Amino acid sequence: MKIEPAALAQYIDHTLLAADATREQIATLCREAQEHGFYSVCVNSGQVPYAASLLTDGQVKVCAVVGFPLGAGLSDTKAFEAKQAIAAGAGEIDMVLNVGALKDGLLDQVGDDIAAVKQACGEVPLKVILETCLLDDAQKTKACEICRELNVAFVKTSTGFSRSGATLEDVALMRKVVGADVGVKASGGVRDYKTAIAMIEAGATRLGTSSGIAIISGAEASGSGY
Repeated sequence: MKIEPAALAQYIDHTLLAADATREQIATLCREAQEHGFYSVCVNSGQVPYAASLLTDGQVKVCAVVGFPLGAGLSDTKAFEAKQAIAAGAGEIDMVLNVGALKDGLLDQVGDDIAAVKQACGEVPLKVILETCLLDDAQKTKACEICRELNVAFVKTSTGFSRSGATLEDVALMRKVVGADVGVKASGGVRDYKTAIAMIEAGATRLGTSSGIAIISGAEASGSGY
């Protein structure tokens, strides 16, 4: 696949989810997103009001993570967080599913958890984070099937806060299961142009990364991070 580096900007959720992220860093994130034409900035829900106040022209969306990074909270709490984030200016929501419930085979609970957040989102797109590094292929498949049935906007590989991030194999599996109508977001470890292209070729339609500028500059991988 031939995509010029700069053309990847609209695939990218420019991300800063560190617990110690400051307003100065959020302001830089938003400025970079505007300058380079990234699709969104992805921040913790408590940072949404400030990010939204800086991105008033609507060119760059604010994406908020919910139930992050563990996904183990009460469904009502996740739904409330999503609703509050949207009221504060979030245009997309990335929620972490209940990983423990999925591993226990409590599929109705997993589905109800996602459905509660989706209802709270209304028309706002919902991405569901699987945390693929904690799941086997059968569990990943089942999670994707539930998400497909609930008609979520995206399934997403990873929080970037667990054992590892996106892999090409997981992206390909998720794309195969959800089909053409649900997006796939690769996140965690996508730090250079070559990896970004490989993820897109495997089926990703969005990339979550803190290395967006390096990616659209065509840079090689360096360092570590989201």
